[in-house]
Amino acid sequence: MKKLSTFVLCLSLAFVWSAFPKTSSAAEKTFVVTDMVQRRVEAPFDPERIVCLGPGALRLIVYLQAKNKVVGVEDTEKKNPGGRPYWLASPELAKLPRCGPGGPASINKKPDLEALLACAPDVIFVTYMDAAMADSVQKTLGIPTVVISYGMFATFDTKVYDAIRTAAKVLNREERADKVVETIESLRTDLQNRVAGISDDDKPGVYVGGIGYRGAKGLESTEHRYTPFEWVDANNLALKVESSIDSHVFLDKEKLLELDPDIVFVDGGGLALVEEDYKKKPEFYTALTAFKQGRVRTLYPYNFYTTNIGTAAADAYAIGKILYKDRFEDVDPEKKADEIYTFLVGAPVYQGMKKDYGVIGQVAPFLTK
Repeated sequence: MKKLSTFVLCLSLAFVWSAFPKTSSAAEKTFVVTDMVQRRVEAPFDPERIVCLGPGALRLIVYLQAKNKVVGVEDTEKKNPGGRPYWLASPELAKLPRCGPGGPASINKKPDLEALLACAPDVIFVTYMDAAMADSVQKTLGIPTVVISYGMFATFDTKVYDAIRTAAKVLNREERADKVVETIESLRTDLQNRVAGISDDDKPGVYVGGIGYRGAKGLESTEHRYTPFEWVDANNLALKVESSIDSHVFLDKEKLLELDPDIVFVDGGGLALVEEDYKKKPEFYTALTAFKQGRVRTLYPYNFYTTNIGTAAADAYAIGKILYKDRFEDVDPEKKADEIYTFLVGAPVYQGMKKDYGVIGQVAPFLTK
């Protein structure tokens, strides 16, 4: 039965590829790229048809201004349309056929081969897949499969720059890749320059909860390496708690009461869960100084199908304005968010984010009801 299935798959591959004749650029001009699991992949240069699999792959292709080459998207992208600026800026992507299920459960798993065949890509870009699995997929489908990565999961890792540049080599977008990296670094430098020299004694203790980790999570879900805090050198109280899950931390409520942060931020991805729990257990929340005194602010989703880099920067400016107002007097967080989104995803999508999550940095709405 297994041999028969393989035979049928090969026949399907031959049929699909015959239905999509290649141009000279896709068929003749190829080169070898080393992907991020150190595989040497022979790929067409500047391919016309690509698909993106895994957390964050599609986001980077939009950053590279190559979304016109995408011929299929994952189910998970279509099912969760909010919270991801690259998707808000590219409504046409929702009309493309599916290329697989996607989502956390699909990480480093054999993809939906039939769906990929139906899309007939010249190249597959995939995140968080090991070399053996990528070799297997490429051998079975006969389609160059290039592995890229954001580095450490659920945080900001400069390895993402390698991912951007690796994809750019294939897509003939190297100049754009340089601009993307330079812009992200310039935002980080500006933020860090603004907060330079602030004494630790003048920094309030802060905490961010509701950060997604393989799905939406409540207030106890936080990060050691929370990029918006790192970029404004905030006093992140989560660093006082050990974790065995890379940067991610799951606190128990008693520990959060012990930390008792001066200001609590709630990630938009977990805001609904936090509000629901707040209504069920008000005695816990009102025991926290920040909740009692109304110092709870909401941010935009940081980890939504891995790190939303543009949103991380936008959140950082909003946090900086709240923590160190005098250092950010010239910054309008809403305008800054749209400036960032426009550059990275090609459209000013702040209003779309605001519609779903409110004003960036606002007092948590459930405290004012």
